[in-house]
Amino acid sequence: MSLRAVLSIFALALLAGCVSSGASDPLTTREGRAQAVQAYVQLGLGYLQQGLTEEAKAPLGRALAIDSSNADAQAALALVFQAQGEPALADEHFHAALQQRPADTRIRNNYGAFLYAQGDFPRAEQMFRQAAGDTLYPQRSRVYENLGLTALRQGDRDQAHLHLKKALQLNPRQPNALLEMAELSYENRHYVPARDYYHRFSQLSDHDARSLLLGTRLARLFPEEVDAAQLGLQLQRLYPGTPEYQQYLSEQ
Repeated sequence: MSLRAVLSIFALALLAGCVSSGASDPLTTREGRAQAVQAYVQLGLGYLQQGLTEEAKAPLGRALAIDSSNADAQAALALVFQAQGEPALADEHFHAALQQRPADTRIRNNYGAFLYAQGDFPRAEQMFRQAAGDTLYPQRSRVYENLGLTALRQGDRDQAHLHLKKALQLNPRQPNALLEMAELSYENRHYVPARDYYHRFSQLSDHDARSLLLGTRLARLFPEEVDAAQLGLQLQRLYPGTPEYQQYLSEQ
């Protein structure tokens, strides 16, 4: 069965559940309309999670046709337009979602990530700081990771260190935060912590060109020549045309 069929059946099942009071049309009741909106939003998100952004628009549009102020539908459409490279429309729908639910931490964090991707780091930081204030948010460690990355992009390395450290206190198994902390520690010549962060990162994530370059540098420092050579060979084999590999060659 195709994904489209599965998602459509899922939505129809939810919509069928709206008929619980004996009314012939579930959209005539407030509860029925709310359940219909939820079903359409879930269908749209299902498409979006599979990368089917065009298919996601129709059910989300239907949700807004029933309730134009629904924050979940607005936020989902914002993600659709972000994925499609239409930042003005994404920004418009993020705004609409936050107007309806200004205290929604998930929407604020997603909006912050959108602004970060657009290079609007001051506004992204504002969104992330507000999201971090929600101490019960289950992804709060990711918010602090986002704050750390935003601080790095703004050249504030001290703030970045504080935010990333907090992220790892909340969740020590965050590869991105571990790699950034390894990089920061290495640049500050705190080589033992850098190696610890790097080893923890390596246990959780595959390597890219940047992490392989850092690994060769740390391995040469301690020294661990075999590891340095193996990481260098991986960098050469997997990322031969990258700036990181050229930098590796210049350091030999």
